Amino acid sequence: MSDVLPIAEAIARRAGAIVREGFGHVRQVRQKGVIDLVTEFDQRSEEVIVSALQKEFPEHAILAEESGHHARTGEYQWVVDPIDGTTNFAHGIPLFAISLGLLRGKVPVAGVVYDPLHEELFSAVLGRGATLNGRPIHVSSQTHLGQALLATGFAYDIRTNPRNNLAQFAQFQLRTQGVRRLGSAALDCAWTALGRVDGYWEFGIKPWDIAAGGLLVREAGGRTTSTEGDEEFLSTGTIVVSNGLLHEQILRVLREGDAAPLPQ
Repeated sequence: MSDVLPIAEAIARRAGAIVREGFGHVRQVRQKGVIDLVTEFDQRSEEVIVSALQKEFPEHAILAEESGHHARTGEYQWVVDPIDGTTNFAHGIPLFAISLGLLRGKVPVAGVVYDPLHEELFSAVLGRGATLNGRPIHVSSQTHLGQALLATGFAYDIRTNPRNNLAQFAQFQLRTQGVRRLGSAALDCAWTALGRVDGYWEFGIKPWDIAAGGLLVREAGGRTTSTEGDEEFLSTGTIVVSNGLLHEQILRVLREGDAAPLPQ
């Protein structure tokens, strides 16, 4: 896998150049759902990524957010988000990233999350650790949920799905130092891997949002599961990442809700 990573990093940088050039110049915004947006730069970024992956890894399948499945017969599959944080991007908010994750079966084995505006390239390979711009990174050492800073997000069906995370958001606000809503799952994971935040949870998430980021957290010394605590998280539509030390405390709040203990 170590030979795959430099290629994936180069592809992410190529796509990032397009996205960076387009920031602040969006002219075409289409609604895929009531609050789910796509821009011309999502499409241009994805075209560059998919074309490059097909050229470099012709035997690998691809699952991309905008164009769907590109089937192959091999055991590897790339999951691609050309702009994770499109709503931020479309509104001129500088928090978004390109995410490329490589799966072997259902297991993430390599991943890249690239923030093109801040030139931050997060990378990981299974069993080889995680890096930011080539330097090793590690999760935080926070042990008390009451002193932790968490991140979360809300699914696009927030208006119709009763499991819309609003109750959980309030529960964690009362039990932590604070909860941030960045608007990019890939960055939520990458920032957890770096220790900027101590953990992140979300419902209604897609594999292309979290495949690379989930691996980053694990390789930075943290833990990644579903909200039920399953280690195989990609097919559940939910995620919890943390520094590992807080993981059971986060799962307890998700399990017990208002009945979970408040910080002393």
